[in-house]
Amino acid sequence: MTSLLDDIDVQRAFAAHLRRLRKQARLSRDALAERSGVPASTIKKFELTGQISFRQLLLLWQSLDDLRRLYALTRHSPGEAEMPSSIDEVLNSEL
Repeated sequence: MTSLLDDIDVQRAFAAHLRRLRKQARLSRDALAERSGVPASTIKKFELTGQISFRQLLLLWQSLDDLRRLYALTRHSPGEAEMPSSIDEVLNSEL
């Protein structure tokens, strides 16, 4: 089955998501640049085009969202046990 999505669609979706979070947090690009270590000019380019390095994407995501949510996309293979996210989950799990 062929997907109608391509890499550009996904890049733009990530850019739109992080831009929306930036605006919800009432952060200017300059303020986000200071918080994340990603230059404001790079943030602007990313928001307009979706183009950014993977490392810089992670820095922005970490500054605006929970990086564990993005990481979780790599952790859920069929048959793979989910890692606990808190000490309470560890204590309440059946071993």
